[in-house]
Order: sequence, then C-alpha cells, then structure tokens
Amino acid sequence: MLPVLICALVSLSLADNFDTAYPEMEHYRTIYVQENGPQLSVVTEQSKVVSRRGGNATLPCKFHRDASLPANPKLRIKWTKLTSDYLKEVDVFVAMGFHKRSYGRFHGRVYLQDSAPADASLVITELTLEDYGRYKCEVIDGLEDGTGVVSLDLQGIVYPYFPRLGRYNLNFFDAERVCREQDSIVASFDQLYEAWRGGLDWCNAGWLSDGSVQYPITTPREPCGGKNTVPGVRNYGLRDKEKNRYDVFCFTSNYKGRFYYLIHPSKLTYDEAVRACQKDGAQIAKVGQMYAAWKLLGYDRCDAGWLADGSVRYPITRPRRRCSPTEAAVRFNGYPDKKHKLYGVYCFKGHN
Repeated sequence: MLPVLICALVSLSLADNFDTAYPEMEHYRTIYVQENGPQLSVVTEQSKVVSRRGGNATLPCKFHRDASLPANPKLRIKWTKLTSDYLKEVDVFVAMGFHKRSYGRFHGRVYLQDSAPADASLVITELTLEDYGRYKCEVIDGLEDGTGVVSLDLQGIVYPYFPRLGRYNLNFFDAERVCREQDSIVASFDQLYEAWRGGLDWCNAGWLSDGSVQYPITTPREPCGGKNTVPGVRNYGLRDKEKNRYDVFCFTSNYKGRFYYLIHPSKLTYDEAVRACQKDGAQIAKVGQMYAAWKLLGYDRCDAGWLADGSVRYPITRPRRRCSPTEAAVRFNGYPDKKHKLYGVYCFKGHN
C-alpha cells in the first residue's frame, strides 16, 4: 500500500509542477484519437453552373474511393433537386450499375456524363425555367456515402409584375400562376439580389419563390423604407401564402422563337390584336417574352403595343426623346380598355 501512496504523491507533484511551469496551458488539454478516415469522398469542382433556357448544362460531381476497397457493383449515384425552402428534395436521376432511371419532368432529359469511372456528373438537356436551383449529388457505397451541392443558374431577367386588378392583389399561388402565364417563374432571392446589383429599383413589395416578400432599392427615398436608409433588398420576411397579397417578381430566360412588332395598317383593339397575330401565324406576345427580347437581344421599338395580359408596353434599349428619354426600360402604359383602338401589337412565333 505504501508504494502506491508514494507513487500517487509523486504524480500529483509532477502535475502541480507542470501547471506551474505552463500556466497558460491550464484550460487547454488536447486529446488525440486516431481512427480510419472516410473511405469515400465526393467533390464538386464548381459551385455554380450557368446556362440558358433551351440549352444544356453539366453539373460536375466526382467521387474518390479508398484504393483498398473492392469493386462494388451496387455503388449508387443519386441526384436530387433541393426546393427553394430546403425542406424537400425532388428525385432527378438514380444509377446503380447498368440500372438507370430519371424522374418526373426530368425524364428523358438527364444522363450521367461518365467521362471516367469515378465521374458522377449529371447532364441536363433542353433546360427549362423550372430547372433553375440547387442540386445534390449523392454517392452511396455500402455503408459509406458522400454528397456535394451544385447550383444551376440561368441567364435571364427579373421583372416586377402586377395584374389588371392593380397592385397588391396576388397571394403566393396567384403569383406563381401569373408568372407562368407570362412565360416566366417566380424569381428567387438570389435572382432578385443580382437584379438589384444590376440596378433594379422598385418600390413595391413582391413575392419570391421561397415565400418571402421583398423589394429592391438602389436609391433610398421616403416612400420606400426611408430616405436615410442604405440601398439594398428590403425584406418583409415569410408571409402567409394564402392570406397575404402583394405583387410578384418574375424571372424569364432565353426563348426559342421570334418576338416582333406586327406592322399593321391601323391601330387595333385587344381582340383585333389577338386575331392579327394569329393571322400572321403567331400568337400575341407575353410580358416575359418582351422583357427577354429587350434584355437579352437588345430589342428596341418605340411603338406601344398590346400584350397577352391586356397591358400595353414597349421596349427601349436606346433612350431618346419621346421614347424613354432618361433610361433604357420596358415602358408600361397600363391596362387600357380593351375596346380602345389606339395601339399596335407585339407577336411571338415559336420555333419547335
């Protein structure tokens, strides 16, 4: 018993001497635990891929397996799309050996690049507006798994929208519908933020795809959050999607077709405008198509014309006297009486 007691006293003495010699180490103790590292890792070489509607995109994803692992014919590659609120994942594509399957609206449009044995990159063809967003690449190898996330961005334009009923008349589901009707989708916060950085200034709050309500201000002023505030995207936060009513920010991208002003011998009522486009083998153009032509193709025309929603607008890329003299913009003449015979018409002829 005595040797044990002496040993304990010596240990305590050494500990006291250590704390005295190194007081700064008193509250810092490091414990090293050695274990085997992960035998599978997933790498996405790019965090963002940019393309356009109608084009193709390759979402990069590669995996690395420990060299000591035997070949696994049941190794599984799964791609999902994250919803804007990150609460759900939508199945896109799954591959295991020779078995491959695509899902929903991605069916027949997606496949693995397979440029190398460890390449899990996903190719999406014939991109749609709804393909915009974040995608998760997951590789499952027995008990090991790894994931990576890639964002797919689309070249395009964000624009504010309200219907004939007037401002602040849309709940979230109405907002989704009216954007679709104008060949667009509800914009995301990232898209609105990029539009704000590009100079978008709009003093009316609108829905975004995550269910929040926000608006972009580049020039602070009293009716828009206060004159002494800093520029930025003003945020009302998440709102009740059924009860609350606001405007909406829509997003659209490139299209396959021709947008044009129809040369006609006389001005037209709305119904006459619809028939005139049909007679020309086209359809009356939508608001999103005008914005895309203006922003992405530089379309410029100083003639006010009917659009499909009953509004009258015209696109100006070269400001000049009597044609938006102060800025390049899509000018808005409101929602006139559809019986007024005062305007031309913009048509759209799609290319299948």
